[in-house]
Amino acid sequence: MASIAKRPNGKWRARYRDAAGREHARHFGRRVDAQRWIDEETASIVTGQYVDPKSRKVTVDEWCDVWIQGYGSRRASSVRQANVHLARIRQEFGPLPLAAVQPSMVRNWLARLGAEGLSASYLFALHSRLSQVMRDAVLDRKVPANPCSRRTSPGAGKQRAYVATEAQLWALYELAAVKYQPALLLGAFVGLRVGEACGLRPADVDLTARTVTPAVQYPALPLKTEMSGETVPIPDSLVSVLKPLCAGREHLLVDEEGEQVGPWQIEREMRRIRGKVDGLPDGFRFHDLRHFYASLLIASGADVKVVQHRLRHGSAKTTLDTYGHLWPDSDESTRTAVERVMNGKIVSLADSVRTEGAPE
Repeated sequence: MASIAKRPNGKWRARYRDAAGREHARHFGRRVDAQRWIDEETASIVTGQYVDPKSRKVTVDEWCDVWIQGYGSRRASSVRQANVHLARIRQEFGPLPLAAVQPSMVRNWLARLGAEGLSASYLFALHSRLSQVMRDAVLDRKVPANPCSRRTSPGAGKQRAYVATEAQLWALYELAAVKYQPALLLGAFVGLRVGEACGLRPADVDLTARTVTPAVQYPALPLKTEMSGETVPIPDSLVSVLKPLCAGREHLLVDEEGEQVGPWQIEREMRRIRGKVDGLPDGFRFHDLRHFYASLLIASGADVKVVQHRLRHGSAKTTLDTYGHLWPDSDESTRTAVERVMNGKIVSLADSVRTEGAPE
């Protein structure tokens, strides 16, 4: 319901009620301006783009405070990462009303950060976080549209995973303290993430079936995804290493006092030893051992679905995006595939072509 009425003071009062039944009014010097305002507001209600006038004043800073409260139910590490991203977002857009953030502003912001030397993957993460925050603002009717889209995205970058050589892997193993050596094996030959390795319990290892089935991550939190709980087969040689670790312990990886080893302890050990191995990049992490595991599977002839399940990825796309370059692909393999089908037919086909094309 909307109306326009002239006041005794000569002003035009425009009124309307929103979908919740709340009345909103403004005064204008000209009737045409009042009518334009009424038309815009009622049109936004009809099209689903309506934003309450009070909500239009909410700043990015204020919305980030609300948003992170709702996000707080996630894992502590996820919340910490979100706060890191939000700090950058607040620094750029904090005082602005949500609706004032435009696509051009997002593109310019990311371009400046890229010029400062931030990696393409980090810029992509910042854009994804801003899009997530603004998308929720749209759902909460704090802003009519999300300024982030494929047009503003910087792209995820084309950084390839570093795959250690066998010599580098065993050099790391020899340099590591004895209590951390089993962790390296769980990363390189089971593909466990560092939190999963630290959370692994004797009950998660079936020595008879020769399998490992992660159930929790450090200290006893749910796994990253449902797919993370997939069972992974292991060889006899690894069974022999894990068997004594399963006896009389609450966790497989423990320190000298029998306490559960934490991810930071393993990453600290990785930083200590990686610089002593020739050829390893400065930023080599425990997680990079999963890349070694993936390379072993691919080199053995495993297809993408097998690799996906062994690495416990949520989708084959994730596997291909990360490791697609490791699958063999060459001109010669293409020739071999075609030759297999044409072999036995090519001679008769060639003879036919020569016969039909011969001069009279």
